[in-house]
Amino acid sequence: MTESHDASPGASVSSSTTSLDASSAESSVAPQQVAEPLVVLTDVDKYFGQLHVLQNINLTIGKGEVVVVIGPSGSGKSTLCRAINRLETIQSGSITIDGKEMPEEGKGLAKLRADVGMVFQSFNLFAHKTILENVTLGPVKVRKKSPAEARRRGLELLTRVGIEAQADKYPAQLSGGQQQRVAIARALAMDPKVILFDEPTSALDPEMVNEVLDVMVDLARQGMTMVVVTHEMGFARKAANRVVFMADGQITEEADPETFFTAPKTARAKDFLSKILTH
Repeated sequence: MTESHDASPGASVSSSTTSLDASSAESSVAPQQVAEPLVVLTDVDKYFGQLHVLQNINLTIGKGEVVVVIGPSGSGKSTLCRAINRLETIQSGSITIDGKEMPEEGKGLAKLRADVGMVFQSFNLFAHKTILENVTLGPVKVRKKSPAEARRRGLELLTRVGIEAQADKYPAQLSGGQQQRVAIARALAMDPKVILFDEPTSALDPEMVNEVLDVMVDLARQGMTMVVVTHEMGFARKAANRVVFMADGQITEEADPETFFTAPKTARAKDFLSKILTH
């Protein structure tokens, strides 16, 4: 899985975050108290051949919570994100969405996966369909909404992400930032319980990053449950309820953004932040 390792061009970082003490204990993962669990990963392991990419992952994401997953390239962030809706199968452990375990395959998986929106690095829009058609296809085919209802909702969502004027255009006629906003509208059109974002700005030109992050910040403020794999530290500080730091296939640290960025506890997190926050 390709993971971008560029720091956010506009990340705002206080000077205290770059003054990192390397003497703290190596692990600071503590149990997280979540009032209403929505996504629960228990003892999850994933291998690619001999490579143990997810190692005994335990993570609970509450309803309405925004969890930002960060870490160095190859740490397992994208694999974790994709495992939540079974785009990547796991070898052991369990993943539940709103109390229901993700089936390995079949109609049950398709039904439960409809509750889990996904926004990829590379948009994945249908090139031969208009923007509005891209947004309405899922609700009609999967949620069985009428075309008229799906169209009304689609236009409402395109307005919400600021590209209603592009409804009748095709993906190739839009900028990368606009296409990614279409992808977000498409995910929202399915009325998901949670949306997964896998490096949603890594394929964008720098000047287009903020227009996508602004939409994501707005979603966070409106209470959408989100799991965001990103290197956009500014977004993490502004929108996250919790930062999860991964290294070598493990979750090694979890904390609220202020605590994580100003007082990381593990040497691995301190080393990562000292590199990424000085660029």
